[in-house]
Amino acid sequence: MAAVSEQQVLDALKRIMDPDNGRDVVALGMIAGLQVREGHVSFAVEVEPERGPRLEGLRKACEEAVFRLPGVLSVTAVLTAERPAQAAAAPPPGGGAAGPGGGRGGRLELPAVGAILAVASGKGGVGKSTLAVNLALGLSRLGLKVGIMDADIYGPSIPRMLGITGKPEADGDKLQPMRNHGVVCMSIGFLVEADTPMIWRGPMVMSALEQLLRDVAWGELDVLIVDMPPGTGDAQLTMAQRVPLAGAVIVSTPQDIALIDARKGLNMFRRTEIPVLGIVENMSYFVCPHCGERADIFGHGGARATADELGCDFLGEVPLHITIRETSDAGAPVVATRPDSPQAQAFMAVAGEVAARLQALQAGGAKAPPRISIE
Repeated sequence: MAAVSEQQVLDALKRIMDPDNGRDVVALGMIAGLQVREGHVSFAVEVEPERGPRLEGLRKACEEAVFRLPGVLSVTAVLTAERPAQAAAAPPPGGGAAGPGGGRGGRLELPAVGAILAVASGKGGVGKSTLAVNLALGLSRLGLKVGIMDADIYGPSIPRMLGITGKPEADGDKLQPMRNHGVVCMSIGFLVEADTPMIWRGPMVMSALEQLLRDVAWGELDVLIVDMPPGTGDAQLTMAQRVPLAGAVIVSTPQDIALIDARKGLNMFRRTEIPVLGIVENMSYFVCPHCGERADIFGHGGARATADELGCDFLGEVPLHITIRETSDAGAPVVATRPDSPQAQAFMAVAGEVAARLQALQAGGAKAPPRISIE
């Protein structure tokens, strides 16, 4: 079966009419960011802010029209409400506010997932994704069913780190998550070309994140790790407010400039009443593979001191080591492929601490035991 073309997608969308003025969405310039990749289609439906809350039905109609085309395997259509007002009719009084997951502003629910855990950082470049992947694999080695969602729309790295290529299959209106190393995952990186820049505005990104959660058949999971985008902007705040997060893990390096931003990330979760399970110090120290001498390249102990100062748990430290970098780049994370190495054991210690705290939260306890021993 031949892959669908952009023109075929646009022709299908021309049959969808704006309910307020009777013209089609393509003629009105409402379709933006159209991408077609070997049967996987993504685009945004741009509407005026005042009409956004009641046009979820229009988004679904666009999505269904494209999905019916021969050769289409999946459709990701997002509704963005930031278009300048045009000649569309004013919304009628008392218009509904229907939306995914119980309406705009409502919380997304994943009833088959035991706990959703955010792995976050106040800034980029601290190894957050590496920690998220190896934490997920560590929890899996502890016997949990684990998934990982790549929430970094602009810089998705989870596909490469897990060594997964190809595209997800669609089963009805749900995408099947990809799988490797014993965990399932989903990322925008599976749906767009690797070199394609995601030139999307904030609302479009937030809608895409919601769909990556809502429209994926995650199945029964004990834990879903969300690799958050770096920073504390709209996307992070939306995830904190819309997703029922059980807790968050903050990743930082030891130096002061990183810890300043880590504090911001921690305070964002506290203000949205999401428990912070603790802080991890990544790139904590370097041990020379030739002479065995240790060097604290970025300083050492800053994350532990910050955790103590802020009344937050310290979950452990992970070294700066070439093995971690090489295995991550190769799609063979160290916890999965070299589980007996000191580097993998550092991640496993963090996974044990996180597992204990999640168990305590689910049991209604205030705090987990201070140490977990990994055999």
